[in-house]
Amino acid sequence: MTDVPAKPPEECETMIEVRVGVDATDRELMDLLDRRFGYMRAAARIKQERGAVRDEDRKAYVIAAAVKDAETRGLPADVIADLWERLVEGSIRYEFTEWDRIRD
Repeated sequence: MTDVPAKPPEECETMIEVRVGVDATDRELMDLLDRRFGYMRAAARIKQERGAVRDEDRKAYVIAAAVKDAETRGLPADVIADLWERLVEGSIRYEFTEWDRIRD
């Protein structure tokens, strides 16, 4: 890690600048994932039935929304679909773990 501020991608002229930006973005992603998993903890606390943790309709909606957003942004939709599939499945597993932990 470095103390050099990250430049926007279109302003990068060296690989060092690119890597600084990627590292800064990764830290931001971790902050967002921390918040997202916080919502999974909240869901585990709120849902009264363990069976309510897995909601295939909601999963399909979330992944489809991410793919649509990716297409709008010109991002590779297949990569985003794969990432979101893994993110949502990981979130469901985490929520099950939290649901069980809270109720033990």
